[in-house]
Amino acid sequence: MHQVPFLAVEGPIGVGKTSLSRKIASHFQLHLLKEIVEENPFLGKFYDDIDEWSFQTEMFFLCNRFKQLEDIDNHYLALDKPVIADYHISKNMIFAKRTLQQKQFEKYHQIYHILTNDMPKPNMMIYLDASLDTLLARIALRGREVEKNIQASYLQQLKQDYQTFMADFEKQHPEIPVIRIDGDQLDFIKHQDDLDLILSQVQQQINKGEIIR
Repeated sequence: MHQVPFLAVEGPIGVGKTSLSRKIASHFQLHLLKEIVEENPFLGKFYDDIDEWSFQTEMFFLCNRFKQLEDIDNHYLALDKPVIADYHISKNMIFAKRTLQQKQFEKYHQIYHILTNDMPKPNMMIYLDASLDTLLARIALRGREVEKNIQASYLQQLKQDYQTFMADFEKQHPEIPVIRIDGDQLDFIKHQDDLDLILSQVQQQINKGEIIR
């Protein structure tokens, strides 16, 4: 059966997911799905007081991502139009496990599985990682108002959570190719050779025809 490429770029805050997604989308003529971030009305409050605003923040992201992926399925994947997203829906659980209290997490976990049970999942993953210093520098450089109060300790925890998640993801989904990229070693913004290397890795996976829907 013909499989429609549906790629996702993932990694911690500030690593360059959207920038890389744009470049891959342009090179391979893919529709770009960008997650809603700054539009979240709770995000600034969340970074000021995580315990107080985590549930509202995570629910906003979940509902918006559900709607985005529902639309993508109906208007692109169902019509054999390939897509790249600058997030994977599973990231919701990474953040929820870190930020929500136990009772909140139990409620969130139930809602998450109800919404995502039949949601389209990416069939190729590109995982970006970088050192804490690199992440902090890139967050400062892009200057988002809602991110000005991100704590280094929170970002370091998140980085570790992503590493754990990706190790588990590869074990649970051996059929889904994962391309790992070290953001400290490869700068696809400044160096075309680095970008070309990443693009060639993506092309190789597409050519293999091993992606599934």
